[in-house]
Amino acid sequence: MSGKDVLMEALNAENAAYVAEQYLQWAKDPHTVDLTFAQFFKNLGDEASVVFEDALGASWSSLSRGREAKEEDQGVLGPAKDASQALQNQEAVSDSVYALQLVRAYRVNGHLEAQLDPLGLQRSQVHPDLALQTYGFSEHDLDRPVFTGNSTQDLLKSEVVTIRQLYQALRTVYCGAVGAEFMHIQNVEQRRWLMHRLEKAEWLQNRPREDQLAILAQLTEAEAFEVFCQKKYVGTKRFGLEGGESSIVALHAIIDRVVSGGVRSVDLGMAHRGRLNTLANVVGKPYEAIFSEFSGTSTQPDGLLGAGDVKYHLGAQATRTINGHEVTLVLHPNPSHLEAVDPVVVGSVRAIQDADSEPHSRYRHMALLIHGDAAFSGQGVVYETMAMSQLIGYRTGGTIHVVINNQIGFTTVSAHAFSGQYCTDIAKSVQAPILHVNGDNPETVQYCAQLAADFRQKFAADIVLEIVCYRRHGHNEADEPSFTQPVMYQAIHSHPSTRNLYAQHLVQEGALTAGEVQTLWEMFYHRLEEAYQKTQNFQRQPVQASALAWAGQGRQGEDSSSPVTGVAEETLQKIGVALNTRPEGFSVHPKIVRQMKARSEIFRQNGPIDWATAEALAFGSLLLEGARVRLSGEDCQRGTFSQRHAVLIDQKNQNEYMPLNNIAPGQASFEVYNSLLSEFGVLGFEYGYSLYSPGVLVLWEAQFGDFSNGAQVIIDQFLASGESKWQRFSGLVMLLPHGYEGQGPEHSSARVERFLQLCAQNNIQVCMPTTPANYFHLLRRQLCQSVRKPLVVMTPKSLLRNTLVTSSLKEMQTNTAFQAVIQTSLGSKPVRRVVVCSGKVYYDLLVASQERQVDDIVLVRLEQFFPFPLQEMTRILAHYPESEMMWCQEEPQNMGGWFFVEPYLESILLSLGRKEYFPLGGPYSTRFAYAGRKAAASPAAGLLSIHQQEQQALLEKALL
Repeated sequence: MSGKDVLMEALNAENAAYVAEQYLQWAKDPHTVDLTFAQFFKNLGDEASVVFEDALGASWSSLSRGREAKEEDQGVLGPAKDASQALQNQEAVSDSVYALQLVRAYRVNGHLEAQLDPLGLQRSQVHPDLALQTYGFSEHDLDRPVFTGNSTQDLLKSEVVTIRQLYQALRTVYCGAVGAEFMHIQNVEQRRWLMHRLEKAEWLQNRPREDQLAILAQLTEAEAFEVFCQKKYVGTKRFGLEGGESSIVALHAIIDRVVSGGVRSVDLGMAHRGRLNTLANVVGKPYEAIFSEFSGTSTQPDGLLGAGDVKYHLGAQATRTINGHEVTLVLHPNPSHLEAVDPVVVGSVRAIQDADSEPHSRYRHMALLIHGDAAFSGQGVVYETMAMSQLIGYRTGGTIHVVINNQIGFTTVSAHAFSGQYCTDIAKSVQAPILHVNGDNPETVQYCAQLAADFRQKFAADIVLEIVCYRRHGHNEADEPSFTQPVMYQAIHSHPSTRNLYAQHLVQEGALTAGEVQTLWEMFYHRLEEAYQKTQNFQRQPVQASALAWAGQGRQGEDSSSPVTGVAEETLQKIGVALNTRPEGFSVHPKIVRQMKARSEIFRQNGPIDWATAEALAFGSLLLEGARVRLSGEDCQRGTFSQRHAVLIDQKNQNEYMPLNNIAPGQASFEVYNSLLSEFGVLGFEYGYSLYSPGVLVLWEAQFGDFSNGAQVIIDQFLASGESKWQRFSGLVMLLPHGYEGQGPEHSSARVERFLQLCAQNNIQVCMPTTPANYFHLLRRQLCQSVRKPLVVMTPKSLLRNTLVTSSLKEMQTNTAFQAVIQTSLGSKPVRRVVVCSGKVYYDLLVASQERQVDDIVLVRLEQFFPFPLQEMTRILAHYPESEMMWCQEEPQNMGGWFFVEPYLESILLSLGRKEYFPLGGPYSTRFAYAGRKAAASPAAGLLSIHQQEQQALLEKALL
């Protein structure tokens, strides 16, 4: 520890007056102060003066003036101390300095020797920084007094303490049932606040009797629920909480505390371990509902869609009154993908906060995430979620993280599960404090939970509470854990439950009698038995955590037509004026100035409108209609291809201006956020946001569509199947740049085939529009149609500036709508072939046909893959009973849309009486031929020359 560190520690500990007095004296005459201080200040040099002035401010000046006045009155400095006095001073100062070092060492590393493991198998480390000998103290020094100033006021209520007193107090606070990590935090106010709360040592005393009774009741409910289920449903998987019952105490303490502090909704996310217990005893899901799911006796009401999910994945919502305040509790459903729900919960909370018109909405709605130890350290989405915690577009006023540390993940012990000191080390990356607590000490768990709640409410920052416990059964109730952890499970089998240990403690101290403890158990167990008897005729209810927000939403068939989404010309012109206007004196980049001037002329001529302008018109028109628009993604403010420029940057001072937020007074707000470099986390966040925002156009844009596969868990488990499994409704829009331009395997394909494989039961919409007007209508349709479904849009890259890819304003005006199929004839001759395609390849076919003077082919663009526009496509193909039929795509045959559309196209031809087969179909007997790249393992060729050869080959096959 450097001299400056010691000095700063003294100042931070409010021991400034003593050290400053010594420094002032030394500055006047180095020979008049203790030798230790003299050497100490000499080593600091000029830095000492700067430190004192910065740290003490007025206090330093006051001390300086006071010292000068005293010296002026005396005329001379006091007499030099004799050798004996100097030696005593040197020892006293040394003791003070080393004592401060000892205090700091325990604040930094005390957690390493904390008693955290209820089983006693994990021995705490012996760290040299925590040994008295490191600081020159021996057994003979323990009763020697030492001056520590205000640094020990919370610990010992005194500025002068013995070494023994100081050592014992530090061991009790920092090496007992709590291991606190907070000295990594750079925010001095947060660090001092935590230090004060820990060293006040209220939690070292017995909790008030009402708290003790509440804790025992919560432990009783938690344990009895698991015991009851184990007896009634022997061998059934439930991923019980046995061994971690203190987590229920923690959740109650957090929720009760934040509700008293003004929180009015808490959204919880957790994996399967302990979920049923949390649903029942925290959220308040009826026991009858849970037991009916065990027995499979519940009936499904009419109109409740979906295959559902296993009981330990389901969520629930309840409104409860806590401490006189009404609060909404939502436990979000989650698949087996453990931490995948984290960003979904945080995004949902942000949406609720944004919709709340009350002041301090960030504090009124909170996310509470419950993690497993192995998943917290092993799943990257945990970091992605925490990394968003303080970003402008994603902050929610802090998330409380509770880690239920079973000390084992499935069969993997911590030595194989993570590389750091603790499973929670990742939280240090966002400077979140971490409290490790022994799960068999429920009173301490409660206090730490309350501390975590207070920290979140005060600092609007994340905090982690890790409850170190154990798992009484195996990974599930039918698993045999002693195969791989025999020593641990020998200890577990002989270890009393947390409830039993705590009940014994209360009986011993006279808070309760053994009979009262037993009565409490029997009463609750009887309540469970009554609920069990009611399960036979229990009717399942729809699980809709965002049901109120989505009330009135209907369902649509797979071939529903699009509503009219055009707007009045004067509205489009009004938006155009805003797009091309900037504040007086606002210095825009010269290239953008030229674009704005050119765009102004385009609006005067009613077109042609390019892709980015059509998007802005769609956004602007929705804003004028009162609908908010939220867009996020990597570099989406400017746009990956420098096409959007939704936020203008003043070239002189970095100020920002958003034209779409300045169309007209009273309009809704347009929010566009450049995200962190994350797909999994950010897409999960925006999906969560969309769950509570049916009236908001919520969009996520991938930098390239190829990168969306980094968020495949969110796409598969939430976006595509969330409504079917959990009755969660979403209108999220995914914008995925897609198109083969020779940029290689990672910059060509948004993997449209993966989305198409997920399509069923009208769950999502997948579109690949080819005109700005159709894109305009598609975005507006998302809010104008009566039913919201997630929308996946394959957006263009090179087409953004292709002069062929334009639309007129008339195509967006009143009485116009999205076209799911567009037909284009290439000539007046009898039609030899109908080529159906989608996306950018249409323009390649168009240009190639003009170059080759092909005039006997009709191009049919499929703008919407799903729901498949069966009626529109049938109507078009019926006009060509004698023509060849072909599907053309850029993607390899095993990718793209071919395998998805081929059955639909075949069924259309069969319905039209077409029975012949075409040899162009390749290895398949089909009425539709295929033109495109051969099946491949990689989405695209890496060499431009190969790409061009493949592209020319598929065009020739389609046209010749």
